[in-house]
Amino acid sequence: MGFNDYLAIGKVAGLDDVEQQDLDTLVNIFNRHRSNNDIKDKYYDGMITLSDVNLGIAIPDSMKNIEFDCGWGAKAVDVLASRSMFDGFVGTGGKNSDSVNAIVERNNLIYEYSKACTDELKYGCTFATLSEDEDGLTAIRFHSPRSAAALWNGEKGRIGCGLAIIDEVYDEAQSNYLPSLVNYYTDEFTIVLERIGGRWEPEFHENHLGRPLIEPLIWNPTTGKPFGRSRIDSPVRNLINNYVGVMADMRIAVEFDTAPQKYLLGVTDEQFDSIVNNKFKNYVGSVLAATANPETGQNPQFGQLSQGNIEPHVQAIRLIATQFCAITSLPVTDVGIINDANPTSSDAILAQTQSLVSLAEKLNAGNGIALVNIIKMAMKLDGIDIDESIIAHFRNPAMPSVSVTADAAIKIASARQGFSTTDVFLEMIGFDQADIRRIRAQEREAVGRQLLSNEFSQIAQNTLNGNQPNADKEQNGGNSNEDITS
Repeated sequence: MGFNDYLAIGKVAGLDDVEQQDLDTLVNIFNRHRSNNDIKDKYYDGMITLSDVNLGIAIPDSMKNIEFDCGWGAKAVDVLASRSMFDGFVGTGGKNSDSVNAIVERNNLIYEYSKACTDELKYGCTFATLSEDEDGLTAIRFHSPRSAAALWNGEKGRIGCGLAIIDEVYDEAQSNYLPSLVNYYTDEFTIVLERIGGRWEPEFHENHLGRPLIEPLIWNPTTGKPFGRSRIDSPVRNLINNYVGVMADMRIAVEFDTAPQKYLLGVTDEQFDSIVNNKFKNYVGSVLAATANPETGQNPQFGQLSQGNIEPHVQAIRLIATQFCAITSLPVTDVGIINDANPTSSDAILAQTQSLVSLAEKLNAGNGIALVNIIKMAMKLDGIDIDESIIAHFRNPAMPSVSVTADAAIKIASARQGFSTTDVFLEMIGFDQADIRRIRAQEREAVGRQLLSNEFSQIAQNTLNGNQPNADKEQNGGNSNEDITS
């Protein structure tokens, strides 16, 4: 490790040889990947300079520091991430567990997942860590590869160890903020490393789960790349470079089209100097006057070269955009390619998004397993018994319209008795969980009012019926007395 490494820990007192070796490896991995992560951030933010794309043919070197904004990198990530909509956990009985809901709400897990999913697609993976909060309960936090690193254990099929940067302070020697608090996760301990002066002091917290309290969310992993691959990979970046280069060429072409090349032949030396020294004034002036050349006796001849055509640039951008959509599975409309001549039907739009929906289903399947592992670890740390199977629930990544899902729900309800009374039916016809809770509460109130009304009616009827027999008895008794008397 060099002096300029962002994370430099070195030898830590109290660690055994294996722990120290793994820690050194994690630190090296983290520092080695920082430059690659910087590149992914740059393309996600869309701030590309011409020095990254210039071939040195059409664009002069004097323009190499000009920045061109391109949002395609963010599109590749955000459009897919927006279709991964985590909606909580469901138990075996089809209901949400109160203990699970408490962990989800306490850690704001649904909202935090949306941010973690974006980081996952941007860098290839992201990490969830578990620790104890100030109330003694489990806290779940997400860390991108900008602040975490891990080693994969192929034998166990999970992370073998990992680290996460928790806090940083300003370092005057390097004029930069550097890590001051790092969590080091092993099978037996969570080791809190705090930088005090120039030394790192460890604090050991025993881990009873037998595995590191860190879990990855991985996009598109392979056997060779267990921590996945970024959506902003090399082919995507090269297409973005091509787009920026063509846009720069077109910008220059537009400038030349705005100020087309003109020529004036047969002028005197004085007229030539005047024209050269006042190019812009002569261009914007409505009248260009010149006297005859006294040496030749001929009048000056004025002309203008034909303007360039930017249509080849537009066609090149269309071609690059089509290739970009092909490798990212985005609809071409997401990158601004619209065919006004033939409006797209709803079926065609659905067909264009089918590949993207398949990728979202793949993303949800992998992240669902990771989320279940995270919530199970949190429950064990909180001392909650896991007496049923838990699955992560995601909304439909196809994102169908309310009219389509409502129509499907009504058809299912007509074929399956009792389906219309379920929460799933209400979700399909467009109600969210807040609306469903209000509907259920008001339904219970209505049922309660009806029961009370029925009860009061029954009491009134019983009271009325109870008085009538007494009156009849008195009347019959009177008749009997009269009969006896007579």
